[in-house]
Amino acid sequence: MPRFLRPLTRYPIITATVVVGILALVLALADLTDAARWVSVLSVSGFIVFTLVGMIRDVLRGHVGLDILAVVAMVATLAVGEYAASLIIVLMLSGGQALEDIAGRRANRELTALLERAPRTAHRVRTGPHGTDAVADVPADEVAVGDVLLIRPAEIVPVDGVLLSPAANMDESSLTGESMPVPRTAGEEVLSGSVNGSAAIRVRALRRSADSQYQQIVALVREAQESRAPVVRLADRFAIPFTAVSLVIAGAAWGISGDPTRFAEVLVLATPCPLLIAAPVAFLGGLSRAARAGVIIKGGAVIEQLARVRTAAFDKTGTLTRGHPSVVEVRAADGWTPDDVLRLAASAEQYSTHVLADGIRRAAEERGLPLSAATAAEETATNGVRAAIEGRSVVVGKPRYVRSLAPDTRTVEIASGQAAAYVAVDGVFAGALILADDPRAESAGVIAWLRAHGVERAVMLTGDAEPTARAIAAAVGIDEVRAELLPADKVQLAAGLQPRPVLMVGDGVNDAPVLAAADVGIAMGAKGATAAGEAASVVILKDSLAGVVDAVAIGRDTLRVALSAIGIGIALSIGLMLVATTGLIPAVAGALVQELVDLATILYALRALTGRDPQQDLSTTPHPRDGAALVGHNGERMPHSRSIRSAAPTRPAERGTR
Repeated sequence: MPRFLRPLTRYPIITATVVVGILALVLALADLTDAARWVSVLSVSGFIVFTLVGMIRDVLRGHVGLDILAVVAMVATLAVGEYAASLIIVLMLSGGQALEDIAGRRANRELTALLERAPRTAHRVRTGPHGTDAVADVPADEVAVGDVLLIRPAEIVPVDGVLLSPAANMDESSLTGESMPVPRTAGEEVLSGSVNGSAAIRVRALRRSADSQYQQIVALVREAQESRAPVVRLADRFAIPFTAVSLVIAGAAWGISGDPTRFAEVLVLATPCPLLIAAPVAFLGGLSRAARAGVIIKGGAVIEQLARVRTAAFDKTGTLTRGHPSVVEVRAADGWTPDDVLRLAASAEQYSTHVLADGIRRAAEERGLPLSAATAAEETATNGVRAAIEGRSVVVGKPRYVRSLAPDTRTVEIASGQAAAYVAVDGVFAGALILADDPRAESAGVIAWLRAHGVERAVMLTGDAEPTARAIAAAVGIDEVRAELLPADKVQLAAGLQPRPVLMVGDGVNDAPVLAAADVGIAMGAKGATAAGEAASVVILKDSLAGVVDAVAIGRDTLRVALSAIGIGIALSIGLMLVATTGLIPAVAGALVQELVDLATILYALRALTGRDPQQDLSTTPHPRDGAALVGHNGERMPHSRSIRSAAPTRPAERGTR
C-alpha cells in the first residue's frame, strides 16, 4: 500500500467521517437538504452507539470516564439541528485519538527503538573437515551455548558471549546509556545488544538469545509499554467535577437564554480530549525519557509513585557500596599459614554466590595460589559454604555457622566498615579473612540530593553486621540503620516505614522480596537479568546509583507536566464555555476551537520528553558529612580497599557479613 494511503486505513473513523462530511456538503449544495441531514444523523448516531458500547464496557471494568460529555454534546447538536457541528465533534474525538497515537509514538520512540533493534540474525562459524571456517547466517534464537559467532563491524551482538578476539570496542549505549565506547579484551564478556566497533570479532556464546541481557531488557520494555498508566486515575479525579461543572454551565446557559441551541454550543467546548489525551502522552514521554537515561520504568503507575516518594531505603552491598569487597588481611590461627587459609577458603568459595566469595577468589589468584576442585560442595544461604577439598572438609562463612561445625572458632576484631569470613578445616578453626568494601563515589551525593528534594527519611536495610553497616551509612549520610537482617526482616521493616510512598533500592537476589513489597522497588545495575530486576518496578541499567536521581526527577517532572496539561485543558475549556453562554461562539466554531485546545495541551504534554539533567546537581549538592572517613575502633583512618571491576553481568546475592 502506498505510504500516503496508510493514514486513511490507520484511522478509519476519521476517514469515514471526512467522507460523510463531504457527501453531506455535496448533498446540501445540490439542494438535497433532507438527504444531507439523514446522512449526518445516521453517521453520528452510529458513532454515538459505538462510544456508548465502549463506555458500558469501561463501567463494567470499574472505570467511569469522561465520554459522557462527548455523547451528550453529540446528542444535543443533533437535537437542535447542528448537523455540521455534530460531525465536527466526531471528527474532533477521532482526530484527538489520532493525535494521541502520533504524539504517543513520538513520546514512546526510545522504548520502541529498543524493541525494533533486537538482534534477529547471527553469523555462526563452523570449522569444516579441512580446517577451513564456514560462516552461516542463522536466526538468533537458534544459537546454542558454545557456538562461535562472527560479529562484523557496526553489527549488534545477538547473544551474550565471551570475546575470543584479542580486543574490541563496544558501544553499550542501548544497554547502559554510556555514550563512550567500552574497550573489551579477550576473555571478557560481551553483552547482547551492544554494537561492535570498526573491526570484525569472534565471540563464544555464553547464553541463548532468550536468556541474554538484551532480551531481558526487551522483556522489561514490553512490560513497561503494556502496563496500565495511572492517567486514567488522574483523569477520573477530575472527570466527575468537570462533567458536573460543564452540565451546570450548559444548563444555566439554556435556562437563562431560553434557547436549547445554547446548551449544545456550550457542551461542544466541554469535550474532554485534554484530559483523555494529553496526560497519557506526558506519561509515555516520561517513560521514553527514562529509557534514554538508562532507566526502565515499568509503567506510568510507577512514575506517579516515584514523583511522591517520601522515604528511601537502601541495601548496602552492591548498592551504596561498589559490591566488590577486597581481602585486606588474612588472620591465620596457630598452625596455619595465611596462604594455606586463603587457598583453601578460595577453593571452597568457587562454589559460592556470596558477594564476598569473588573477592576471596580474586585475592588467591593475585597471590598466585592454585585453587583445588571440590569433590562435594554445599552452600547454606546467608550463612556460608562447605566443601570437600583435597580430602578435607573446608567451611567458610559467618562465625555462628562456622562455630556450629568448629566449636573452637573465635570471633576476631574488625574495624568499622570491614567484614570477616571465618574458615574452619576438618572441624578446627583455621583463621579469618578480613575484607573491606568502599562506598560508591556517587552514594553521598545521591542521598543528599534526595534529602534536598523532599525525601524526608533515608534508611539502610542490610544483612551485614551492625559496625560495618553503620560505618558505610555514616560515610554516605544515612542516619538510620537496620542491620543483620534476613530477607523476610527487610520486607517486614519496609512495610512499616513511614511516611509513604517508600522507595527501596537493592541489587541482590535476596533483595527481590523487599523490592516487590516496596511502593517503588529499584533494581540497581541489574540489567534485567536477575530476580531483583524482575521483582522491581524500576531497573537501572547503568552500574551507578545516580540512576535513582534520574528516576525520581523524571517521575516528578512527568507528573507535573501531566497535571499541568490537564489543568490547562480544563481552564481553557471552562473559559471558552463561559464565553459560549453568551452566544458568541457558534457550535461549529466551538468544535473547531476545541480542536485547537486539544492540540495545545498535547504539545505541552510532549514537554515530558525533555528536561534538565538532574545528575548535574550531584556534584554541587552539599553533603553534611563531607570529608568524613571510615575509621577503626582505635580511631585511626581505615585504608581503602582496591576498586575491582567485575566481568560478571549480574551481582551475586548478599548474605550478610561473614
